[in-house]
Amino acid sequence: MNLFVQLAVATGMVLATILVHLAGLAGLLLVIRRQGHRTGVRRRWHDVIGIVGAATALFVVHGIEIWAYALLYSGTGALADFGTALYFSTATYTTIGYGDVLLGESWRIVGAIEGANGVILLGWSTAFFVAMVARITIVEREFTERPATPRPAADPYKPQ
Repeated sequence: MNLFVQLAVATGMVLATILVHLAGLAGLLLVIRRQGHRTGVRRRWHDVIGIVGAATALFVVHGIEIWAYALLYSGTGALADFGTALYFSTATYTTIGYGDVLLGESWRIVGAIEGANGVILLGWSTAFFVAMVARITIVEREFTERPATPRPAADPYKPQ
């Protein structure tokens, strides 16, 4: 596969994974916004469940993106089998890149761009997750630092 075909395939994969990522984050944001505001112990448990759920959802979104690359590599014969393709894709996407499995020369650009794509999408997820946790912290602080509303004094002339 020549350089321009590799670039075209890599560009298509980058665009596809960006769209998957955007859809995943948008869906996660909708779920988070629908949860409403709670206070006290319920609020804390809700936050814990929200954080664990968000981390799990982000892991699933990245898994879908990694599997998409693995399917590309195994489906086109760039790597021998799906297991090897999934291992290579995971190591490349996360920029670990052990080097024990290599793509052939006709796929090297796609593999390299997958690594860059993974860095960007992992960074995007990290920024999203940090913002989400920061928002929870801000809301929690608002509830704990809010001064108690003073009760009006009883009117001595009004029958009780």
